[in-house]
Amino acid sequence: MPNKINIALVGNPNSGKTSLFNALTGLNQQVGNFPGVTVDKKSGNCKISETLVANIIDLPGTYSLYPKRADEWVAYNVIMGQDVNVQPDIIVLVADASNLKRNLLFCSQIIDLKTPVVIALSMMDLAKQKGTQINIAAMEEELGVPIIAIGSKRNKVITPLKIAISKVIANGLQPSKKDFFDIDFANKNAIEETKNLFDGISNYKAQHYIINNEHLLFNKNKTEQIDEIKTKSNFNATKTQADEIIQRFAHIKQIMNDTVVEKDPLKRSLVSAKIDDILLHRFWGYIILLSVLFVLFQSVFWLAQFPMDGIEWTFGKLSGWLANLLPQGIFADVFINGIVAGLSGIFIFVPQIMILFGLITMLEDTGYMARISFLSDKLMRKVGLNGKSIMPMISGYACAVPAIMSARNIENKKERLLTILITPLMSCSARLPVYTILISLVIPSKLFFGILSLQGLVMMLLYLLGTLLALLVAWVAQWFIKSTERSFFILELPIYRSPRWKNVATTMLVKAKIFVFDAGKIIMIISIGLWVLSTFGPAKKMQGVSAKYNTLIQQLPMQKDSLEKEKKAELLQSSFAGIIGKSIEPAILPLGYDWKIGIALITSFAAREVFVGTMATLYSVGDGVENYNNTLRQKMIAATRANGSKVYTLATGLSLLVFYVIAMQCMSTLVIVKRETKTWKWPIIQFLYMTSLAYLLSFITYQIFK
Repeated sequence: MPNKINIALVGNPNSGKTSLFNALTGLNQQVGNFPGVTVDKKSGNCKISETLVANIIDLPGTYSLYPKRADEWVAYNVIMGQDVNVQPDIIVLVADASNLKRNLLFCSQIIDLKTPVVIALSMMDLAKQKGTQINIAAMEEELGVPIIAIGSKRNKVITPLKIAISKVIANGLQPSKKDFFDIDFANKNAIEETKNLFDGISNYKAQHYIINNEHLLFNKNKTEQIDEIKTKSNFNATKTQADEIIQRFAHIKQIMNDTVVEKDPLKRSLVSAKIDDILLHRFWGYIILLSVLFVLFQSVFWLAQFPMDGIEWTFGKLSGWLANLLPQGIFADVFINGIVAGLSGIFIFVPQIMILFGLITMLEDTGYMARISFLSDKLMRKVGLNGKSIMPMISGYACAVPAIMSARNIENKKERLLTILITPLMSCSARLPVYTILISLVIPSKLFFGILSLQGLVMMLLYLLGTLLALLVAWVAQWFIKSTERSFFILELPIYRSPRWKNVATTMLVKAKIFVFDAGKIIMIISIGLWVLSTFGPAKKMQGVSAKYNTLIQQLPMQKDSLEKEKKAELLQSSFAGIIGKSIEPAILPLGYDWKIGIALITSFAAREVFVGTMATLYSVGDGVENYNNTLRQKMIAATRANGSKVYTLATGLSLLVFYVIAMQCMSTLVIVKRETKTWKWPIIQFLYMTSLAYLLSFITYQIFK
């Protein structure tokens, strides 16, 4: 028995595949991209037995072995053994027991490839609710592969699956001897000739080699030989596929009759249908949707307030303690103002990010997220999109990069391009730290009716502003992007179910880990870099400022404290960071911003969340040792301009919030848009229209409220 194997996890969309992946791998997961395509590659290690470890690869969901979308091609290439980087030893196929007939189509295709397969039956609790009884032993006999009922929530159901995998390996990775599709007599010669070109492939795999040979990794000679076989035999791919599907469903019907007992659907009224009558109502459905979003954003403030306050207090005390402990000098300065300030800007927002992703995962698990797509289709079509666009847009609330990648599921090129262009307007999690700090500065912490937070309402309005602007931009842009393709929207509504709490918890921890280690690296690098830029400057200029104030302090010893503060402030303005900020200040002054905010706008192009780390560094450097105990919010509230007026007024705060809602401040997003559109034309257009719109609306906001 080998010490390590590769297992490909496959299945239909909404079959419970991702939940099983999370249960098997826990936090031992890695996320990347499949080489050459922008499709997520999720993998993780799982201990199958004392001597066996498996590398689990979670493939994108697909309904059959006839791919249409980019993510389906990724799954297809791995299953067919055409991905040189991912060669699975076993396929674990997740099948929804509550929707078995459709899932068995994919199962039968995988089995006919003669690859070692273990079937994991998910949603068994839902199948029982529907009155479906499955004779698993009889179905194993019919399919010729191990079948394990994995339930829905309990971790203990994973053990039988691991045992089944171990047995398949111990038996020499033997595939099923059953065949579910008889190769048509007219294609028999073509199949046999193709099999002769390759060692040990099944009839069904040979058929796929003929149909998709131009997409597979064959050398030129093999491709030409297969083309010759196709031409000689008059191979008709469309007819072959149609005949196959008809024949498979006939076979599946027989298997279902022998192994599954179902209640007459006309005699039962499903709970999901009754709930949909309310949640998909043409009026109440939208009211409920807005209410759900309202509760979502209120909860981000309600639930995160206490841990955020605790983290902020801890870092404030830590900075003060370190200031008293460490000898004054450049080491203490960089450690406290660079490293500790940067860490504070990272960890303080972890609670909100975890809560936001946890709530979104709950919506997905319950099945409500699919209903949001359905509700949105009518509105989406009015602005040139369709219901499929809503999923990338909602994903954009988390991060625009994977959201733009997921737009590959949209077949219509025009709708896909429009979705890519507007998705960055959705308020991603990177904006959340900026929203939180600015809202806490300029919006009072008031409650209406004892429960409704004014700050939570403002947060929700910011998300709605981004969404409405996205729809408006799509409506305008549709007149400039021409296409003759027809658009269709087909969506399967999953049955409602309770959230998988372990899945929710795993997602929260994984997202927090990604934020801390991925975004955190950028924040730390920029924080330390800013400390350098804020501490050093042109030698003559910095020496001149120091000499000037040293002389004044000698002449006016009674005013030493105030002169020291003025000295630090002028040294900061004379530093390299100050020079950069002052150079762009005239352009941003009409928006109500000062030079420090200008520096934050520049650094935010690396990542929006860097805004907070930038502010923490700039205000720590400028405030001196005596204010180490003060929190960032206290320092920003106390910030004043040269004329003594406050920097963060209501007008400035709202203007800055509007700017961050709209502006394209994410280099990673621009790179992904270029990769998806294969040209720099659209990223440049995207950057120009978002930045221009942000400047205009921020200017209007500042003029209204100042």
